[in-house]
Amino acid sequence: VHLVESGGGLVQAGGSLRLSCTSSGRTFSGYTTAWFRQAPGTQREFVAAIKWSGGTTLYSDSVKGRFTVSRDNAKNMMYLQMNTLKPEDAAVYYCAASRSVIYSSIGAVGAYAHWGQGTQVTVSS
Repeated sequence: VHLVESGGGLVQAGGSLRLSCTSSGRTFSGYTTAWFRQAPGTQREFVAAIKWSGGTTLYSDSVKGRFTVSRDNAKNMMYLQMNTLKPEDAAVYYCAASRSVIYSSIGAVGAYAHWGQGTQVTVSS
């Protein structure tokens, strides 16, 4: 599974961005997919995840109510709609996927076997 993110960029605080993730060469079907982010000098942290059916989502407390994760299995796409962005949301955002993720590990970096190269999100204050 080769993951490719897009949609990052520069936005003012309070603005919105939508990130996209697609898998080239293999469908997302059956995979749990997630977004993580990493700011300079920090560890990669969980942002949001969605089960393959789309019926189960999970968010970190820091983005709950502002970000929305969704997926379109027919198009082999996952999205992260980010609203009311804050300077502390600035980071490289990574798409991740794995076929077997138990719910208790859904926010763990080590639970995911496949990763994209990341897309930069910059938020100006």
